[in-house]
Amino acid sequence: MTNECKIITRRDFMVAGSFAVGGAMARPSLGQAPPTVQTDRSRVVLIRDKNVLDENGQVRKEVIARMLDDAIKALFNTGDALAPWRNLFKSSDIVGIKTNVWTPLPTPRALEETIQERLVAVGVDATNIGIKDRGLLQDPIFTRSTALVNVRPMRTHHWSGLGTLIKNHIMFTDQPWAYHGNACERLGAVWELPMVKGKTRLNILVMLTPLFHGVGPHHFSAAYTWPYYGLIVSTDPVAADTTGARIIEAKRRQHFGEDRPISPPPRHIAAADTQFGLGQSRPERIDLITLGFTEDLLLA
Repeated sequence: MTNECKIITRRDFMVAGSFAVGGAMARPSLGQAPPTVQTDRSRVVLIRDKNVLDENGQVRKEVIARMLDDAIKALFNTGDALAPWRNLFKSSDIVGIKTNVWTPLPTPRALEETIQERLVAVGVDATNIGIKDRGLLQDPIFTRSTALVNVRPMRTHHWSGLGTLIKNHIMFTDQPWAYHGNACERLGAVWELPMVKGKTRLNILVMLTPLFHGVGPHHFSAAYTWPYYGLIVSTDPVAADTTGARIIEAKRRQHFGEDRPISPPPRHIAAADTQFGLGQSRPERIDLITLGFTEDLLLA
């Protein structure tokens, strides 16, 4: 990854309400649903808040809810946190919240609940909302879903280099091992499966305490996590994952005192762009809005 993302700071955001930075950009708007095919530019919001974790490292729901609301408002350039949800989801939708339950680093329950609450607030019936990671092929919400929200923590991964938003949809196939070749390069193909294609309306990459190093298929050590206090939000999973990968790479350099490439290389991120057209993996085509806590942003 290079360091060429255009970073839009909070000050820039306030001053340039139109987000016309360096020319026209393809951005989500309240007049239309997010694009289902690749566009020239993608917008990503990175928001951080040191207060999101309490003294025991537990997530404060009121803080993570506010972070998500502020990120959504910035992503869609609106002062109303619910307006984008109304645009993305219809009251008639059946919505699967694709989460991640990996025991050492699961999607925070407080974030899952917040997403569910926002969906209900814009008219989606609570009985038509499901939150699940595994067993999707037998789940009545996910088998009938008309829309998906994709949410998971970022971490290093034995087979794919990184556990990403792109990879999070692997449970929509009953043969996940079929995508393990060449460092899981073909994970983008999962997004073409009937249960997935064109349904993912919002992607949320959890960067509260990411795992930046590991060895072996089930490795976890808290020594290789750190409090980053962040969420990355986008309608483009590839651009969000690209941004998260930059942060992981920078943390590895900081920790090891030298370049220590992610192993294996997360080839699936670029391939999701170049082979499957799911979004932007080229940093120069990502417009990154940063909000909140700025210390050790790890984007330089």
